[in-house]
Amino acid sequence: MIDHDILQRVLTTAMRSGGDFAEVYAEDKRSTSAGLDDGRIEQVNSGRDRGAGLRVLAGETAGYAYTSDLSEGGLTAAAEAAAAAARNGNGGAATVSLAPTEWHRVNQVDVDPSGVPKSTKVDLLRRIDDAARSSGKSVVQVSASYADSHKDVLVANTDGVLTEDAITRCMSRISVVADGDTGMQTGFQSVGHTVGFETFDRVDVEALARDAARMATTKLEARPAPSGTMPVVIKRGSGGVLFHEACGHGLEADAIAKGASVYAGKVGEQVASSNVTLIDDGTMAGEWGTLGFDDEGHPTQRNVLIENGVLTDYMWDLIRARKDGKPYRGNGRRESYRHLPMVRMTNTYVMGGPDDDEEIIRATDYGVYVAELGGGQVNPATGDFVFGMLEAYLIENGEITVPLREGNLIGNGPQVLRDIDMIAGDFAMGRPGTCGKDGQGVPVGDGCPTLCVKALTVGGTAA
Repeated sequence: MIDHDILQRVLTTAMRSGGDFAEVYAEDKRSTSAGLDDGRIEQVNSGRDRGAGLRVLAGETAGYAYTSDLSEGGLTAAAEAAAAAARNGNGGAATVSLAPTEWHRVNQVDVDPSGVPKSTKVDLLRRIDDAARSSGKSVVQVSASYADSHKDVLVANTDGVLTEDAITRCMSRISVVADGDTGMQTGFQSVGHTVGFETFDRVDVEALARDAARMATTKLEARPAPSGTMPVVIKRGSGGVLFHEACGHGLEADAIAKGASVYAGKVGEQVASSNVTLIDDGTMAGEWGTLGFDDEGHPTQRNVLIENGVLTDYMWDLIRARKDGKPYRGNGRRESYRHLPMVRMTNTYVMGGPDDDEEIIRATDYGVYVAELGGGQVNPATGDFVFGMLEAYLIENGEITVPLREGNLIGNGPQVLRDIDMIAGDFAMGRPGTCGKDGQGVPVGDGCPTLCVKALTVGGTAA
């Protein structure tokens, strides 16, 4: 993308004003999207975005500038602007030597989506629409979207790092509305992987559409969720979002440094039930949050955050790792070249345990079974959260019985970790997600096995 000699000269320019560190992050991204609503193709769009961000660190200060001009002149102007923002010049100079990093491949693309005709992508949406509507007359609306992207990334810095990566992602989202005597209900499904168009050879999108329709039509017969504190069994897969939000953000090193996390100063302490091991892993082949290198040029890793209930480490980006003398762990991420990197999650999940998923249900006399979690709100300083339940059922006498609606899960992340008393061995990753933080969104994955939280507050509307 950029000649290596040019990179060396640009980084040298960035350091002339007395910076401690300088970095170039460049990307060239191409994307395609299509949407269907109520049986009609609403839009088919293609786009390209190309540019670079220049970061200069001087002590505790970071200067940042970005440009869409990848010529040497454009990059040099951005480097000078970033350096000026970091520190007024002192006339110093530094020699930068770049050594390309060995390729760190974690994703394999078999079918480049840019070579797939747009008509094939539109046909995918029509297949989804037909399958969802075949589920019955109560289905009154179907919305579906398709998106793919390919991004070439380059990172070079004054530590000598020089990495290049290529990231391809494909996804589809499905929303179904059903109408009945109790009003309208919705169902949702999605699929997304950091691979090529072969995603849709491996995943049956018609089955996904029918499942979204099933979710919506089942809720037409749902009763209001109960209220109160009770055992909650969370189905494998989608429950991972709870741990991403309620625990993961509190284990990011910037929250620790600000004293805005309940996990600050607790490395080596028991913070969860002894059957809980929490992982953040950017190397899981094909998953939505998987990268060969993070956005600061460091290879992604499998980072154990909590092991057998004991807090072992936090997630680190370059700035916090340099300051605290920690190794780089591959958790520096940014939305685009227009943004500064920060410490972020990749694929975050709870490992499987020794129990049987059906036995967990049988061991629950009365409670709630959550098959799909929705969005939520979390206070990372306290760990308090509220999550919606997209699909949930009542558990009575050890059996899953009637569907529920209009309910939330209310609790505290650290307390949930301590109250997990059974974990099955049926681990699965959940749906692709976008994690928002400080105005930036990045692709992330999460997952979990079927597990039981012995006491969670269910906020329902049942009398």
